Amino acid sequence: MTDVVASENAPLVEAGKVSRWLTENGFDNQALGVDHLGIEMIYVDRDFLIPIATALYAYGFNYLQCQGAYDCGPGEALVSFYHLVKVTDSADRPDEVRLKVFIPREEPRVASVYWIWKAADWQERESYDMYGIVYEGHPNLKRILMPEDWVGWPLRKDYVSPDFYELQDAY
Repeated sequence: MTDVVASENAPLVEAGKVSRWLTENGFDNQALGVDHLGIEMIYVDRDFLIPIATALYAYGFNYLQCQGAYDCGPGEALVSFYHLVKVTDSADRPDEVRLKVFIPREEPRVASVYWIWKAADWQERESYDMYGIVYEGHPNLKRILMPEDWVGWPLRKDYVSPDFYELQDAY
C-alpha cells in the first residue's frame, strides 16, 4: 500500500463489513478502523478509486453524502475522502462507509467520481480550490470559492498568505 498508512508499529485493525466485501471480490484496500461515530474507514489507492467506487455503487452505496479533503501537514500527503451511504426506502440506519485516498502533494491528482455520483460536482471543485487536488475527468474543474486569479491553495498547511489581496470593483 503506502507508508502514509502502513506502519510497523501501528496496531492491527480488524476489517469491517465493506472492507471484507471488497477483499472477497478482488479489490485491494486497507481497513483503517472506525471513526468516533463507528463508521468504517477504508484506505483506497488512488489508482483503484474508480473501480472500487463503481463496485460500491453496484453494492448499494448510491449516495455520496460528502466528499472533502484535508492536509496531513507540510510535506505530508493530501487526503481526498468520500462518505458513502446506502439509501433505501426501509432503512432506519443505513450502511455508511468512508473511503480515504492519500495523495502525494508533489502530484495531487486523482480521478473524479462525478460520473458515479453527480453530487461530487461542487464538492470536488471546493477540494480543488482549497487544496489544489486535481480531479481528473471532472467536467468543470475550476475555482468555486476563491477568485480565478488567486495564487495557491489556502487550506494547505504550508500555504503562505499574501501580504494583501487588492479588491477590485468593490463599488
